[in-house]
Amino acid sequence: MNNRLVEDSSDDSYVMDVLDITCTPALPRLGHQVRWDMECHLKETVDLTQVTCRVIMKIGPMKILDKSYKLPDLLATMGTSLSGDAQPPAGPWKQTWNLHIPQTVPVARHRLHLRAHTADGKNFLALDIPVAFSHRWTTTTDDIGSPSHYHEFDRDLSRAV
Repeated sequence: MNNRLVEDSSDDSYVMDVLDITCTPALPRLGHQVRWDMECHLKETVDLTQVTCRVIMKIGPMKILDKSYKLPDLLATMGTSLSGDAQPPAGPWKQTWNLHIPQTVPVARHRLHLRAHTADGKNFLALDIPVAFSHRWTTTTDDIGSPSHYHEFDRDLSRAV
């Protein structure tokens, strides 16, 4: 996955202007981490602990996950957390996260839609992320030593299927 595959679907009305997103490795593996580097410009101060993210995961036209999370909770399900100021002021904003890709994600071509809004209902972020998971990117040791805190996201996926 790279920044050409993460599509910014926001417009000028959004609080965040995405300048650059880089994800590595280019081919994410089930049960492993992907590094997410994001460089943005915030138009106003935002309480990141109150940002609500709606995650929609589709395989073709079929929705396999549609759930809303507070940003810190979404990050926790992916094995990471907010860093730095939880209420950054207007201006440049950077974040780097090492996100865990759950082993339970179905092997398929997915389209992830991430929509977020602030506590007062303003549009914050809109990303579309096409990604394909395949058996050839996994190894037989992917299940060994999987941390238990990923089970909530795994549970959400298994309930949606």
